[in-house]
Order: sequence, then structure tokens, then C-alpha cells
Amino acid sequence: MEVSGMDVGFYSSYWSSGFSGPSSHDFTIQMWPLRTEVSIMCHIRGSSWVTFFMVYTGWLCIFTHAQMKIPPETVQKWAITLSEQINAIASKYSGAALLQKKLKDVEPIIRIEDVDGARLVQDFADEIERMLGSKMKSVKRLADTAEDADLYHEYNASLQFDYFNALLVNTMDEEGNFIELGGEFPLEENEHFNKLSVNTLMSDILVPTNVYNKDPDILNGVYMSETLNDIFINNFQKDPTLTWQYFGSSAGFFRLYPGIKWTPDANGVVSFDCRNRNWYIQAATSPKDIVIVVDVSGSMKGLKMTIAKHTINTILDTLGENDFVNVIAYTDYVRYVEPCFKGTLVQADLDNREHFKLLVEELHVKGEAKVKKAMKESFRILADARANGQGSLCNQAIMLITDGAMEDFQSVFEEFNWPDKKVRVFTYLIGRDMTFSENVKWIACNNKGYYTHISTLADVQENVMEYLHVLSRPMVINHDHDIIWTEAYMDSVLFKSKAHSLLLMTSVAMPVFSKKKETLSHGILLGVVGTDVPLLEVMKLAPRYKLGAHGYAFLITNNGYILAHPDLRPLYSDGKKLKPKPNYNSVDLSEAEWEDTKDSLRTAMVKGETGTLNLDVRAAVDKGKRPVFLKNDYFYTTINETPFSFGMVLTRGHGQYVFFGNVSVEEGLHDLQQPDLTIADEWTYCETDIDPHHRKLTQLQAVVRYLTGKEPDLECDEILLQEVLFDAVVTAPLEAYWTALTLTAPGVDEGMESAFLGTRSGLMRVIRYAGSEKRVGKKFLTPVDKENLFTVDHFPIWYRLAAENKPGQFFFYVPHDDINKGKNTFVAVTSVTVTEGKRTAVAGAIGMQASMDLLERVFMSIAKQPNNTDCSDVDGICPLSCESIDVNCYLVDNNGFIMVSKEKGDVGKFFGEIDGSVMAQLLKSGLFKRVTLYDYQAMCKNAHHHASGARPLLSPFYGLLAIIKWFFSHFVMLLLEFNICGLWHNDYVVDAKAGFHATHRQKKVELMQPCNTEYPGFMYDTSIRETNSIIKCGRCQKMFVLQQVPNSNLVMLVVQADCDCSRQYAPITLAPREVKYNATVKCNSMKSQKIRRRPESCHAYHPHENAKDCGGACGIAVSLTLYFICLATSLALR
Repeated sequence: MEVSGMDVGFYSSYWSSGFSGPSSHDFTIQMWPLRTEVSIMCHIRGSSWVTFFMVYTGWLCIFTHAQMKIPPETVQKWAITLSEQINAIASKYSGAALLQKKLKDVEPIIRIEDVDGARLVQDFADEIERMLGSKMKSVKRLADTAEDADLYHEYNASLQFDYFNALLVNTMDEEGNFIELGGEFPLEENEHFNKLSVNTLMSDILVPTNVYNKDPDILNGVYMSETLNDIFINNFQKDPTLTWQYFGSSAGFFRLYPGIKWTPDANGVVSFDCRNRNWYIQAATSPKDIVIVVDVSGSMKGLKMTIAKHTINTILDTLGENDFVNVIAYTDYVRYVEPCFKGTLVQADLDNREHFKLLVEELHVKGEAKVKKAMKESFRILADARANGQGSLCNQAIMLITDGAMEDFQSVFEEFNWPDKKVRVFTYLIGRDMTFSENVKWIACNNKGYYTHISTLADVQENVMEYLHVLSRPMVINHDHDIIWTEAYMDSVLFKSKAHSLLLMTSVAMPVFSKKKETLSHGILLGVVGTDVPLLEVMKLAPRYKLGAHGYAFLITNNGYILAHPDLRPLYSDGKKLKPKPNYNSVDLSEAEWEDTKDSLRTAMVKGETGTLNLDVRAAVDKGKRPVFLKNDYFYTTINETPFSFGMVLTRGHGQYVFFGNVSVEEGLHDLQQPDLTIADEWTYCETDIDPHHRKLTQLQAVVRYLTGKEPDLECDEILLQEVLFDAVVTAPLEAYWTALTLTAPGVDEGMESAFLGTRSGLMRVIRYAGSEKRVGKKFLTPVDKENLFTVDHFPIWYRLAAENKPGQFFFYVPHDDINKGKNTFVAVTSVTVTEGKRTAVAGAIGMQASMDLLERVFMSIAKQPNNTDCSDVDGICPLSCESIDVNCYLVDNNGFIMVSKEKGDVGKFFGEIDGSVMAQLLKSGLFKRVTLYDYQAMCKNAHHHASGARPLLSPFYGLLAIIKWFFSHFVMLLLEFNICGLWHNDYVVDAKAGFHATHRQKKVELMQPCNTEYPGFMYDTSIRETNSIIKCGRCQKMFVLQQVPNSNLVMLVVQADCDCSRQYAPITLAPREVKYNATVKCNSMKSQKIRRRPESCHAYHPHENAKDCGGACGIAVSLTLYFICLATSLALR
């Protein structure tokens, strides 16, 4: 064309005014006509260069603002065709229509009933109560036997007695003879005990490294407790579901049944001390309020402060969630280590204990000690708690940690504690200086406490434990055997690396007292007996099949902390390792059921009430990626004789109905044994853990043997068996149908891999259309694919997604990363139902799984117009093709995840991460809705910086001085902490090189710590079938067309490719965002005391208690004989 001055002016004004594209409601776009032949005529002279530039710029403007038009009607045709083809494929290879027809045929013989949640929750609670009651009876028998054995045992200081030491059993010397205390101890792998090698005919003894294994107290205690062996075995015979049974002695040894071979740590040390375990401490004492008072004056510098800090940490480790605590540091003034906790007591849960430990590490010494002010402040805290009904309302104690007390402090006790002495005072004299020992001892002895002298780190553990024995005196004298239940815990110490997984469990324990009359006033605690109860076994008593696809059961403590809940996530990934979260056993119910903003559910359950609650909740499936809105009915009640409350959830709709159908055992058995059929092995169809001969049976084997009469003694769930037999018969035709597809020409489509179905009874049928060598989804529906199988915690992901989708309509999605890391497979699934009158119940889900190549082939074959297309009536690009570089085409699911894209790396990603501009427009127009979800069990990175490693470069002598300083300080520490049995494996020797280098590392370490996060989920509004719009992005405008794929959860997106909007629109991601709290909110949260149910019993006082037994200084002597015995033992172990 010929460009004139007028033309240039026109295009320039067009540029300056800006092109205003149509609004999102007006999709008609007029494009400026362009000719293919362009000639520019101008004379290059004088100012003509300027004229030429303006002409050329104007010409470019035409192309810059020429708007692409994507015809919506073309995309609509594609979407309709795609719907027909993918639904045909899904229907053909899944057999969904056949299964729905079979269910329709049997509707006349089925009945549908409403689930009575109130009755069901009580039935479950009664079952749990019976189970836990049997554990308590077993523990009571152990306690009675141990007390009787002690009553008739006469202490013999010269007793010689050989026993099986768990560390030494089956250990031989160089000559092939068993070493002392290490005789032959038969071990056999046992399914019931996590496949560990155990001896079910005998218990054995574990003695910590810091306790001499032939000490007279140990030998007498072991000899006396031999009588427990018969009770262990008898208990296990009466209740074969029992796991570990044990007796933890106050002397330090641990008797464990069944006996095992104990594995020490890498240094050959046994650090396990039963007296540190939560079950021991809770059983030995009643709830307590503790104020720890530590001297941080100048005289406490160096090793003294190190010992003091270790003492505080050890005291904190003896506290549990029924206890309350605060820590005060004093010099000539009083300061709280956590100013937020000023004047109050906080619950000693794991979070707060760990918080205190971090703050204690930051304590520094200075000034002069004035203990009087600190003692007054401590008494005020305890008095206020007592007056206001806060804290434990039971034992109260002050722990004074100091290197001396010079003041006249008698007036403080006269004002605050005498004559009733409601507060015990325990004193810990730190360091070797004994100058003020009498003063420090006087404080303890005149306040019903106990005095100990701690001169080395090795002394701390034993001396701290003394206060527990003092607090237990009233309970022992009263002879009150309170049974305690612990919070949930993972005992990784007990099973070490041999365990197949970390087991979440609770323990039931009971104290064992001396009944000898001559020592009654001393209140001697002999130890604690107990047994572990895996929480998985408890929750199996609330069978999944009775709760529906989204229903679940849960268990909480009297403090509102979760024992068991499907949303409890106690582990986190640290690199390639799974580790317990620091607060895994103090997760409050309100953190899992966060939609209950008023804490109504938590409050009622903690109070031990029985009732119901209805909540609308936002839940998420598929690892939190797919939000669902549910209407949940909560039912709850208390578990009698325990501090626990039980709750369960039924989801309205499919969760509120259950249906029953009848078939003969013969007919059902035939179909149950077809090769394509399995049942949920984590569910309990028949109890295989009672008889040892049954433990190697799978659930399917057990069911078949029971129904055929081969194992009539098996205890089986008759209702569940009837359901699984019915499901086996109804689904049987699918096996023939699937097989016929593989045999009928031309065979299955390339890329088709599996067909599967699952029913409410946990039955699954699977056929593999392709061999394992051809399948890309090799892990799908295999035993490692837990998320897609029926487990004790949940129904499969595909089942839950289908249940929330319209019956008969397929739900298409890309499986999660764990089994589909290459994002190279997809799944299509739908639910099938039965109807009786106005009631419709979900009977199961059925679907197919195929390679992504199959879906891409179908998509790309549809999403292109041939070159000979008639474009006369088309307003826009014609022919249009998704293979063109001008457009990007996507197939996206209802949660915004890409299923098909030209870029294979996009598959499985959230669409907003790929194109933030289009996703922003879809959100703005309401096609997609953002759903905010919360995670109160998240772990966030917290960066910590080590000191700079550059300092040694400033002086050539710095490195040498550092080595000398390190060696001298550690050598002195070694001498001061001389631990005889630990010398050979001393950490200072073993880790010397690593310790020195670690000190000078220059590194930024990202530690993971518990936090709260919020994260988005997205849902497509299915009421909007189509849209198209233009997005302004600087010098260009991007057009896109969205079209719903009928009868599916998918949408098709065609987007203009040549307009980059990344500068104007940031990607929209699913990344969680940490919820930050200001100091005030954080403080209030930490010290707030939610409603809790206090333990029913309290033993804080007894008039016959012998308070004169209040401790004394202990000497330290080195025994060469003992040293060489330990050395010889270590050598033998190596």
C-alpha cells in the first residue's frame, strides 16, 4: 500500500489513543484489514528520514494491534466431539454401564436404611471400652503379682543371680562360650510384634549403660520380679491382642515381654531408661504445678551453668500434658525466661516444654544472687493458680537450682508456706562447692521436698528423678493404684531401625508399691507396670465400611489432644527421611476440625459429654489439591474408665445410607475366589490376630476358610461378610466383560492399561489390559499405592472423587506424584448407585486408567481443522489448529489442573502457574472460585545462621588457640563428668573431630518448625458452560476461549500464544503461605488454657508421710573394678 502523510497521521493517532478492546461481555472484534503487498515510497532527503521512521512505526502499529480472533463455535464443536470420544472410551473400558445395570436389576431384593449415628457411636465406644478394659485388667494382674513378690522377698545385699540381659543375650566370646548375662536366648520372628525376633516364653532385662548391671539393688529387683514371667504369658494367652508388657523398676532396670535382643546405639550405649518414659512418670505421680527457679548470678558461670541448664531440661522432660510449669531466672532481680508467661502457669505440653528449652539455652550469668525475691514470686504464681482454679489443682512444687543460698529466707516460708506446707520445695545444689549445702538442704527438708547435690552432668538424671519418688509418697501410702493412659507417642527408641514403621500408640500403666509395714511411711515406689496399645488396633473397632466414603472416626484425650484422626500427620519429610514433628502428640482437635470455629465439638468432647453436632466443612482430597464441600454430622461420646473421648463423622448424602442385599454363601464364594478380586487387607473381615496360626492368613484367605468351614473358630464380621459376598456376585460379570474386550478384535486401544472397581465393602476388581512391561502406570493399584486402596484410614482417592461427582458422569484426573511422577497416566472414574424409593446409596465406583499418550492422541486429532475447511461463515482464524504456534490449547480439570498441553511438562500442574493472566480472568469472571484452606500441622523453614567462619583468617594464631581452647575445655569436661561405663564410648572422644569442625562451619541451616499455613484450592463453576475474553497486556492483547466439555469435569481452553502477559500478571500458584502472628497474638495463644478435663484423682498429701527423708550429699568414688568390667563388656560386644 502507499503510505501518505494522512495515513501516518491516522496510524499515529491510533497509537496515541490506544486500542480499546471489547469488554468481557462483548466478544465481537473488528480487525483492521491488512494487505499482503506493501510498498513504501519516500524520498530519502533532509528530514525525510524522520518521515520514513514515522511511516515505518505506524506500519508496525497495525501489526501490534491487529487482534487475533479465535472462533468460539469451533472450540465448542471440538469440546462436544471430545466429550463423545473420551466418554465412549471410559464407558467401554470401565464397563460402568454394565455394572449400573446389574445394580438396577437387584434393586428389588435390596433394602436401604438410614444410618443411626447416635446408636453407632455408642456401639463403637462400647467395643473400644471393652478392648481397653481388657488391657487394664492385664496391667492390674501384673501390679498385684509384683507387689506380692516384693512383700515376701527379703533383700540380700550379697545376692548372686544370673539373668538374661537384653543387650548381651546370644553373645559369645572368642572361644565360642556365652558371656556372662548373655546366655542362649531363643528368638523367632513374630508377625504380631512387627516381625521382630522375639521370645514369647520369657522376658529379659534391659539395664541402661549408666547403671551397673550387677548392682545389689538391680539383682534383688530382677530376682523379685521373675514371678512376672508367668503373668506375662498368661495375660498374652487370655488376650492375644496384647503387645509389649513390661515392668519399669525404680532402680533403673526394664523387664520386657516378649524378650528381645536389644540393639545399642552407634557408640554401644543404651540410653533407654524406663524412668524417663512418659508412662512411668505419669503413673508414679499425680498432676503437678512446677515453678523452676534457677540462679543465674555470676558464681554460676561455666560448667555450673551447663549443669543447671541440663537439670532444667531434665525436669521439663518429666512433665506431661496434665502438668503446668513456668521457669524463673534470678540474680538481684527476678525475670521470667518467657516474659509472655509472667505471673502464670502454662500447660507442660510438648510445644511449651520445647519452647522453654530453647529459651533456657539463651540464659547468661551476671550479678549477685538474691533468692528471696525469686521464692516469693514463685509462691505467688502457685497461690494465684490455686485461687483461680487454674493449673493442675493437685501437687505444687518449686525446684530451686543454685550453687548456694546465703540469705535469711525463713521469713518467706513463714509467710507463704508454713504451717500447711502445701508447696513442696526441691533443691539442687550445683557444683563441687559444699559451703552452702546445709542451707540448701534446710530449705528442702523444711518444705516436704528433697535435696540433691549435682556436681557433674552425669549426676543430673538420677538426682532429678528423686523428686518423682517424693511426690509419689502420698499415693503409695494410700495404696491408690491409679491407672493412667498416656497421650499418643511414637516409641522409636524401643524398636530402633528394625521396626517396619514408627507406631503411634498409647500406654496404660499402673504404679507398683511396697506393701511392707516397716517401710509404709516412706512410701516406697517399686516401679511401674504397663502395656502398649497401638492406636491403629483401637480404631479398627470403628470399621470404615460403616462410615461411608468421607466418614471417619477419631479419638482425643482429656486435654483435647488428638490420639487418632485421619487428618493427623505426625511425620514430615526432612530430605529423604521421615521424622516425627516436634509437636506431633500435642495437636489439638481444633487444629484438625478447624471449621468448628467456636470449639463446640472440642468443648463437648473434652467435658465427656455425649451428643451430636452439624457442620458445613471445607475438606480436601488428593493430598489437599481438590477441595470439596461437605455437610458433616458429628457424633461423640466418652470412653468410660479412660480419659478419652470418641467421635465419628457421617457425611450427608451418600454417608447417611447403608444398603443390604442377600445372596447364598455358595454363590458368593464362587465369585469371591475369582483371580481379579481382592478385599481390603487392612480391614477386619475376620480377626486373624487372636490365634497365632491365623496370623499369616490374608483377610481374603481367612474369609474363604471361614465360609468353607475350614476355620469355624475364626471371629468374623457377619454383616461385612454378607456385604462382600453380595458385591462379589453383583460385580462378577465385569470380569467376563473385561476379558472379552482383550480377546475381541481389534483388541484394546494402545495406551489403555487398567480397569478397576471398588465397592463399599472394600472389595476391588482389577484387570490389566497391558502387561507390566508396556504399562507406564506400573504402581497404580499395587500394594505401595496406599492412596488408591482401601485402608483403615480412608477409602481410595478415586472412590471419594467419584462419590462427590454426579453418578454416571466420569471424573477425569491425573493421579498424584507418588505413583505418577512422570505425569504420564490419567484416570476416569464414576460412581454407581442403588435406589429404593426416595433413598439413593452409593454402591461403589468404577473406572479405567490409561497412558496420557492415549488422551493426547484423541485431543489432538479433534482439535484441528483440515486445510480444506469451509471458512466462509467463520469469524476468526480458520482453519484453526492446536498444532499451530499461534495458539496454546489445554484440557483442564475442574480444579484447574492441566491434563493435556502441547508442552508435556505442563501436565499435572495447576493452570495458574502456566498462565497467570488467563487464570486471573477466569477467577475475576467467576468461572473458577478460590477456596481458602488451612493447615495447622504444617512445617515451615526457619533459617538459622552460624557464626562467621571468616574470623580465623584474621589471625594466623586463631586456629591454634581455638584447638587448644577446645581440647582443654573438653578434657576438663571429661574429667568432671567421668562416667565409668561410658568412658569407652565417650562422645567427646568419638565426636571430637566432627565437633571441632562443626564449630567453624560457615553455613546457613534451614530448620523445619511447626507453623500454620493457608493455601488455595480452586473449583470450576459448572453452571457456566463457555466464555471468551480479551486480556490487555501492555502492547498486546490476548484472546482466549473456554468451553466446557459436556458430561465431564473438564474444560477446553484455547489461548492466543503470541502475547506475553507475564510482566503484567504473576503466576497463580498453590503454594501455602505461612500465617504470621504478631507477638501479642502468639503470646496469648501459647499461654491460653483451653477447656480441659482434669484427671479424677489427686494424691498431694498424707499425714503419715515421712518428710524427714529429704536427701543428702552424695559422694563420688571411682571403682577400678567396675571400670574394667564395663571395658571388658564393651570389648566383648564389639
